[in-house]
Amino acid sequence: MLLSVPLSALNRVGKTTTQSLKKLGLETVSDLLLYFPFRYDDFSKVTAIEDVDAGQNVSIAGTIEMIQNKRSARQRRQLTEALVSDDTGLIKVVWFNQPFIAQNLKAGDKVSLAGKTAESYGQLSLISPQYEKIGSAGLIHTQGLVPVYHLSSDLSQKQLRFLISQALPATEKMTEWLPENLLKELKLLPLPVAIKQAHFPENIEEAQEARKRLGFSELFLRQLRSQSIKLELKNKPAPKIDFQEMMTRQFVQALPFNLTAGQKQAAWEILQDINREAPMSRLLEGDVGSGKTVVAAIALFNVAINKYQGALMAPTEILATQHYGSLLKLLGPFNVKIGLLTGSQAEANFDLPKTKKDRREKIISQAEIIVGTQALIQDYSIERLALVIVDEQHRFGVRQRQKLQQSGGGLWPHFLSMTATPIPRSLALAIYGDLDLSLIKELPKNRKPIITHVLPEEKREEAYETIRRQINTGRQAFVICPLVEESDKLGARSATTEYKRLKNEIYPELEIGLIHGRLKSAEKEKVMKDFADGVTKILVATAVVEVGVDVPNASIMLIEGAERFGLAQLHQFRGRVGRSEHQSYCLLLTSKDQQNPNTAERLQALSKYNDGLSLSKMDLKLRGAGDLYGRIQSGFPELRIASLFDYEMIKAAQKAAEKLIKEDPDLDNHPEIKARLSDNPENEAHLE
Repeated sequence: MLLSVPLSALNRVGKTTTQSLKKLGLETVSDLLLYFPFRYDDFSKVTAIEDVDAGQNVSIAGTIEMIQNKRSARQRRQLTEALVSDDTGLIKVVWFNQPFIAQNLKAGDKVSLAGKTAESYGQLSLISPQYEKIGSAGLIHTQGLVPVYHLSSDLSQKQLRFLISQALPATEKMTEWLPENLLKELKLLPLPVAIKQAHFPENIEEAQEARKRLGFSELFLRQLRSQSIKLELKNKPAPKIDFQEMMTRQFVQALPFNLTAGQKQAAWEILQDINREAPMSRLLEGDVGSGKTVVAAIALFNVAINKYQGALMAPTEILATQHYGSLLKLLGPFNVKIGLLTGSQAEANFDLPKTKKDRREKIISQAEIIVGTQALIQDYSIERLALVIVDEQHRFGVRQRQKLQQSGGGLWPHFLSMTATPIPRSLALAIYGDLDLSLIKELPKNRKPIITHVLPEEKREEAYETIRRQINTGRQAFVICPLVEESDKLGARSATTEYKRLKNEIYPELEIGLIHGRLKSAEKEKVMKDFADGVTKILVATAVVEVGVDVPNASIMLIEGAERFGLAQLHQFRGRVGRSEHQSYCLLLTSKDQQNPNTAERLQALSKYNDGLSLSKMDLKLRGAGDLYGRIQSGFPELRIASLFDYEMIKAAQKAAEKLIKEDPDLDNHPEIKARLSDNPENEAHLE
């Protein structure tokens, strides 16, 4: 089987399944093999029926004594019930709305079952387990370490495992691209073996060995790219931005707050870097709410006074608009010309012509600071571009960033990346090998820690009352929902439904706004302006407000279905409140059926810790070794497998990359590695 074979050519893949796989970005056999599980269910021990207890995840093997379809008395649901025996006892098995199972399985069949047990009216049952006939092909769903994948709603784990097991022979066609001496030195598995073991390991040690090899591959490519960029930038000419001490002092003194020591240090490091004729490459890292925008403003102000242009790029229109508003407040009084350019907006604090094309051209030619989204790099060349700042750098690929960097007239602009992804200094230096690091550790002085409470569904009314009390004192509130529209399959609360309910039933006397990704830009802008201006008191939103929204008067946030979000994302949401001297609160409402102890501990960590780094470490601890492919590093989508806390592996990858680039700068002696770097410029590890 070839790696390029389309998945539609595999056994049992029709048009519908092909579309479902495409939603996950899976179109070829190669894509499928590189789609790794995020955890494993451990069914390595087959449990005797007499030893089974309620509430367990178990694997049992036995014989079907009886199987039949019937309707439940109360809800009239279709049930498939079976009795399964082994040498030690008998257990009842129940499946819901899957009548075809009674055709697939017959009395006398030997089966392997894996699932969760429950007790009802004193009787123990196995509920909706995975099943396989014993004696058919290898048991991949019910015994051993069973891989669990992220899915779209119309695919099952069983389907995906079946397809991956079909595709496994194609691993033999994969070319080993890591140098042989590196494989030996670091004791890494060959690529085909690592991919097989990642999907279907015999034991946890095999899974860890696979992760080690695949994780190293990601880190090694990341480091090679960083080292190549560093080498490329070494001799490029950059505009020298003279430090404007007097004007900078005036700017800092005019601020309505005092800069923290971390902000001062970071600003000084950046100002020194842009005062040189070699291009700066720096990462500004600071937790949610640490004040990175003010530091960026100081650098942009110096660029403007030096008669050059600065560009600030954000990943979304909402965040770009927010930055534009912040810079107008900070730098507007100093007569700095500032423009906003997104796919749908062309605004500035100076006169603009009426036509869209002319407005955009005037902003590009006359604005001293241009704020925008990716629209900035698509059609424009900014002639006097001296400084490029990218917020949340992980949302832009390397080539996108470079395109913006190269748009200046003959000179190579300075580059500053900002991120709130919380990682230790040593790891940031190792991961971003091409960037120097500035770190803002503390939050502004007047900020109080946000009080976070985890609340069960039955305390919903209490949560609503807490919000009402905050609004009565003049504050505002966010309500975050996991979905835009209702979904029967997911059973989570949606923003549109909650908006109507809160508006009509809970707070009919208050102005309430609604924002989500499906609104047009102009609508989003109006909703955000009304909230920022205090017209609306409650903003119901989806994850669209995860980053950058800054409304200091908002002091309380209610997050619906909190268990559906990752820790890093919840921390980002929470950072939308607590942005002034007012005491702020974050209420995490969990669904009724949420009884997973791991989830409970994860959410309680938010009430215990206020800094992102502690939360990231807690997230890693709670995921544990079984969850090898979990995305703790949500800020680094290029790291699908490697862990941000695997310091030894990161250092090994950095050392190996530095050595290779030193020996072979153009990688001409390593065509396989060179192909991976050039074929895959957007930071996504290309492992095959």
